[in-house]
Amino acid sequence: MSPLFEPTTAGAHTPTRHVIFARAIRRTLGVVNFAASLLIVVALSMQITEKVVNDVFRPTEYFAFFTIQSSIINVFVLVMGGVLSLKRGTDPRWYTATRACIVAYAIITGIVYNLLLRDVQPRDGFITEFPHLSDIVHVYIPLFIALEWILMPGRSRLSWSILGVICAYPAAWTVATLIRGAADGWYPYPFLEPTGPAGLNGVIAYVLAIAACLVTVGALSVAVERAHSQLFQKLGLDRTAL
Repeated sequence: MSPLFEPTTAGAHTPTRHVIFARAIRRTLGVVNFAASLLIVVALSMQITEKVVNDVFRPTEYFAFFTIQSSIINVFVLVMGGVLSLKRGTDPRWYTATRACIVAYAIITGIVYNLLLRDVQPRDGFITEFPHLSDIVHVYIPLFIALEWILMPGRSRLSWSILGVICAYPAAWTVATLIRGAADGWYPYPFLEPTGPAGLNGVIAYVLAIAACLVTVGALSVAVERAHSQLFQKLGLDRTAL
């Protein structure tokens, strides 16, 4: 088993090659976190600007989309991740738990968009001149967040109970969205419309399927982090010393 520090002839301690490599990955990904957060801000800003210019921007509808809400959350979480990666060798448990949540949300966003929504007419009927902006928040950012979760060293160990926390926000969003839709007739996504072609049974089926997918993705996220912990133990690394 490799020690974390190897003594030098002068009695000082130098990091092992494992620690040096882990530090480099952590700091590099920290910088990319900042870039990813900026990319989200640019994409959302351009979307809003285009809608305002064309007089189709309705804040109460735009900010009701799960993708938009989770993207705004991603901005703050990615910035915090960048700061922690550059200043600390390991993330606090609360941040690791928060990061596990956005990993699950990002992956679900990508799956739902690409399977159910990519070719669907926009709810407001407006056809954007910048379709790639949607790919940023539905494809590229989710891919980065998932890859970063796999590669980033220095997470705190998570328990399986975090799955309840992961599911809390999407469950609350779904309930609030259905209540609002019943009140004013507006739904952000067609598969949530009880009056749509699939009817109420279709809505229930979609919600249950997405919920099952969310739990599965959340469990995989926790499993990845726990695998990280085992790997660090196997290498003899104390993650707090990164």
